[in-house]
Amino acid sequence: MKPTLLVHRSPRCTDHLLFEVPIAGASEIALAVETAQRAGPDWRRTAFSTRQRLLETVASRLDAAASDLARQMAIEIGKPLSYGLEEVRRAAQNLRDVARYAAVHVPEKRENAGIVRYQPLNLVAVISAWNNPVAIPLGKIAPALAYGNTVVWKAAPAATYIAHTVLRLLQDAGVPADTVRLLTGDHTTARLLAANANVDAVTLTGSVQSGYSIQEICAKRMVPFQAELGGNNAAIVWDDADIGYAATQVAWGAFAFAGQRCTANRRVIVHTSRFESFLRELETATHRLTWDDPLKEATEIGPVISLAKRDEVAAMVDRIRTGGDAHRVVLLHGASAEQPWVKVGAYVRPVIICCDRPEHPVVQEETMAPLLVVQRADDFGQALALCNGVRQGLVSSLFSVSPDLQRQFLEEARAGVLKFNASTAGVDVTLPFGGWKASGIGPPEHSEGDRCFYTRIQTVYGKPGVQFDSSRDESWR
Repeated sequence: MKPTLLVHRSPRCTDHLLFEVPIAGASEIALAVETAQRAGPDWRRTAFSTRQRLLETVASRLDAAASDLARQMAIEIGKPLSYGLEEVRRAAQNLRDVARYAAVHVPEKRENAGIVRYQPLNLVAVISAWNNPVAIPLGKIAPALAYGNTVVWKAAPAATYIAHTVLRLLQDAGVPADTVRLLTGDHTTARLLAANANVDAVTLTGSVQSGYSIQEICAKRMVPFQAELGGNNAAIVWDDADIGYAATQVAWGAFAFAGQRCTANRRVIVHTSRFESFLRELETATHRLTWDDPLKEATEIGPVISLAKRDEVAAMVDRIRTGGDAHRVVLLHGASAEQPWVKVGAYVRPVIICCDRPEHPVVQEETMAPLLVVQRADDFGQALALCNGVRQGLVSSLFSVSPDLQRQFLEEARAGVLKFNASTAGVDVTLPFGGWKASGIGPPEHSEGDRCFYTRIQTVYGKPGVQFDSSRDESWR
């Protein structure tokens, strides 16, 4: 019989049982959906200015709670304090940005032939990931509310307690309780929520597999679906780049927060002539990053999310080391590997794997771990082919000062976000964020992408009470 509870332990000390997560079933989902649906009409009639003020208030509450939330993240998901603080502040900035867009949103405009209206979707299901448990869900909930929708939110199991904290913060800021309902559970809860007949749209952040699963449900129901599904992100470091600077950027992008960011540098493709010098600089830069307890302020690399993830990565690295699939495997931070805190937590030693086989699983699959794949390329065409040669396409980066190479990169890199002379990790929430290929479905998140997803266009001919002029009808439609 299927268990009704999920168990979550602290990644920094896995003997510490933090909480058990109830798995919501069909009846709990139906109640949450019905409650949010009933709140819909009143919320849609709430003035945009009121919604804007509420989002501004939530942003201010987030800023005030940043330290407490960062500590909670360090304990519950192993996120280093500095990155937790950055996430909460980024979430607050995002809310202010959403409020700014909502302030200038025109819900309808008149054209010569009629009216174009931007109507809310009504009830949106939000399915969020554990690695950014504040910024990701609020980056979806805020625009959903701003454009007049209500929300049922299914949080990732590991982020359950953080989700309750965020929900209390929303309600304390004045967001009506029934406009955002929270569900706890696993992938079965997410699937049942997406399949509920009264859910009008679904937005998800998760794995490619979860995206395929929910996309199929939404396609059958013919409801809008938006998904950010991670990235197997590559940086190209060419022979004219500042190698030391590039190595510092890539090391931070690959290993900070143990590589558990969707934008993390998973791969780096280096001109063959600079391979050895880059590798030396990369090792040095990685050793400069502090691998330690996430509750320490200086820590940049903490544990992975669970013992299961730790063991999965360790087994993969062992297979590669013993199987001869890579021409070099570099395990880093050896001096810290025997420390007591490593033994009690879900810690994975940062590792560099040099593998020129483009078809190898370590190249092809997103690891969500402190693991960086380094590949060599003899010419720029080969480098771009390696960069593009995976199923995902979230972020790609080029380290080069050549205008010709930068132009070719802009024309041929197949990713939703492109960067120059910077790590793939990190984005600005004032710009659209979304992936190509298997990294994204539907409109991007943030900025003008929000109105594209959280509203739908409705066309009105004529004015109420005025007879429609059929002579203007394009009957061939």
